[in-house]
Parts: sequence; C-alpha cells; structure tokens
Amino acid sequence: MDDRLCLLVIIGVTEHGTKELVAVEDGYRESTASWTELLTGLRERGLASTPKLAVGDGALGFWGALSKVYPSCRHQRCWVHKTANVLNKLPNSMQPKVKEALHDIWMADTRKEAYAAFDSAINRFGAKYPQAMNCLGKDKDELLAFYDFPAEHWLHIRTTNPIESTFATVRLRTKKTRNCGSRDTTLAMIYKLMESAEKRWNKIQGFKLLTLVVNNTEFKDGLQVMEQLDRNAA
Repeated sequence: MDDRLCLLVIIGVTEHGTKELVAVEDGYRESTASWTELLTGLRERGLASTPKLAVGDGALGFWGALSKVYPSCRHQRCWVHKTANVLNKLPNSMQPKVKEALHDIWMADTRKEAYAAFDSAINRFGAKYPQAMNCLGKDKDELLAFYDFPAEHWLHIRTTNPIESTFATVRLRTKKTRNCGSRDTTLAMIYKLMESAEKRWNKIQGFKLLTLVVNNTEFKDGLQVMEQLDRNAA
C-alpha cells in the first residue's frame, strides 16, 4: 500500500461481551473525509444507533468524523498513546517521574481524585515542560470519560492497547509483502489476518452491564448511580 495511506479499523463489542471486527479500510490517517466515509458506510449498513463510547488515539480525522456521523457518541482518548505522546516531549531523565504522575491520574478511584491528580501534574511540571503538559491538558475531559461507565469496563476502555498486538502483526506482514500485490489483495490479506486474530480476543469483563449502558443507565465513578446512593445511605 502507498506509504501515505494507513489502515482504518473499527472494532466493536457485542451484547455478550465479544469483541468483533466491524470495518477494515485503507485511507489517510488524519483525513476526516476517509473516516467519515467509513463511519457513514457503517451507519448505512445497519449501525444506525449511536455507539455510547468510542476509544481511540489522537487521530484528529477520526474524532472529527465521529462528531459528524455520531454526534452524541462519547470520546475516550487512549491513555497508552497519550502517555507516549507526553513522554516524547520530555528529557529522558524526567520521563519516569511524569509517567508516575500520569499513572496517578488514570488509576484514581473517582473523577474528583483524577482531576486533583491532573492539576497536580500540570502544576508540578508545567513551568519547565509546557509542551508536554499542554499535550496532556488539551484532552482532559476525553481522557476521563471512562468514569461515566461501569468500573468493570475500565480495563477495556481506558486504552486501545489490548488490540495493539494484532495491529503489530498486521504491520509486520504488510511490510514484508510491500509492493507484492494490489490494493485489494493487500486489504484482503489484512482482513484475513485480523479475522484470525479476532478468535483470540478476550471477552470484556462485566459484559452483562452493557445492557445498562445501552439503556442509558447513569454511572458515576464506575458505579450505577442508584447503587452508589444505596452505599452512601448504608
């Protein structure tokens, strides 16, 4: 495939917690048009109901297209990608300290604690490393969207990392076969590789709670709001 092109992949979760490959196409990574075409195609093929949450890296084209096609879908930025982007803007000597501070944010038990850890990191490192802290701060709300979903799902929705190994295998195979086939042949090979990998993907934890999410049950800090009220009353 052309070096300027990239793979556009959408993976979803069924009501039974099984991860499934939904779409595989080639396109331009930062192109809103490419992502809009893919998402519009999904909607026309039957994904008419707006997804509750989308998890991805910082590809601006994807988020722009998502806002157009599914405007009410919540955005969750991947913490693994964000951490790497922040650390890349720091000297090596500072990376362990900042990485620990970032860990304190996304591992906080509540959104309030996460906000406090967020502000602490920016106040602590912002003066000396403004570029890194601006990179962190600009996606604050999108990085903490997971607090409005069941705590059992946090492991799966804070990051896209659980499926990154699949992409690594695909990238390795396509690199070895570069210029050895047509666009259609390459896409077919990629699809078959991911279809095979799909069989090894684990179900998400607490998948029975997906019904509550789909039915707009309110969650706060990972707990169903009524359940949280009952705990406070006790």
